[in-house]
Amino acid sequence: MRRRARPETVTSIDLEALRGGNRRALAKAITLVESSLESHREEAQSVLEAVLPDTGNSIRVGISGVPGVGKSTFIETFGLYLISQGKKVAVLAVDPSSPVAGGSILGDKTRMEQLSRRDEAFIRPSPTSGALGGVAQKTRETMLLCEAAGYDVILVETVGVGQSEYQVAGMVDFFMVLMLPGGGDELQGIKKGILELADALVINKADGDSVMLAKQARQHYLSAMHLLRHSSFWTPQVVTCSALKNEGIDAVWGMIVDYYFQALKADAFQRKRARQSRDWMRQLLHELLLQRLRQNPRISALLPKLEQAVEEGSTTPYLAARELIDLL
Repeated sequence: MRRRARPETVTSIDLEALRGGNRRALAKAITLVESSLESHREEAQSVLEAVLPDTGNSIRVGISGVPGVGKSTFIETFGLYLISQGKKVAVLAVDPSSPVAGGSILGDKTRMEQLSRRDEAFIRPSPTSGALGGVAQKTRETMLLCEAAGYDVILVETVGVGQSEYQVAGMVDFFMVLMLPGGGDELQGIKKGILELADALVINKADGDSVMLAKQARQHYLSAMHLLRHSSFWTPQVVTCSALKNEGIDAVWGMIVDYYFQALKADAFQRKRARQSRDWMRQLLHELLLQRLRQNPRISALLPKLEQAVEEGSTTPYLAARELIDLL
């Protein structure tokens, strides 16, 4: 059921063009969402509120995997397959900013040359930049804008290291981890938490001399997955494919569609999205409170003194934190 549309807000974004799938309007709206300026943030929220009734109609897929597993090749081949099936595809690449230099490597369009040339595809690398909400807020809001612009499948790529995997898993409908062909020893290198998040393991590069290795790895991973607890309606799958040879890609999409219909039948799809939205709100609440604390002049004046007191051991961290909170 669609929500009742609210009156259109005055904004620099052409909302009708955005809803009509205009790529320029979509790119402009995403740039607005990514801006750290307070005035832009307020305008971005107005845009999101206006297009909210047009969101929620896509399948959101998270894709993770260690560097070298062939994520870009897989996403390009997978995206081209989806387009051949009549889908519009948005690729959002979570690109961690360098904590030292502050920059990030936004090279996804060059790595997905064929896909980026298709009118039915939209590729947007987004630096996390450590701003309010970080990867979670920017990518979530970009996802909503892509849905409003009529994209059917949204692929969210993460580099496969650290917290970004957990954040991406918490904002998508289906989370897959790409693996390399190899023996059971590879299991030692997989974080258990990531396996618990995964709805599927996809063993890429199952071609040439690696076909048998991929089959062996599939058996090892299946055994490992059975030891973990997952949702009641879905048993995580382990499949093989070759993005380079375009083999097994249809089976990956078939698995996602199967998951989607099983989730709908079990009434788990909307429940999962509702829980994700609630968790997102709670995360933003924490971050907005921290921002409000930092902006308070009395707190910013007292903070260095309390930090020094904590370092010297003359007060406890709890008492120092409570004193700052009491100033609010």
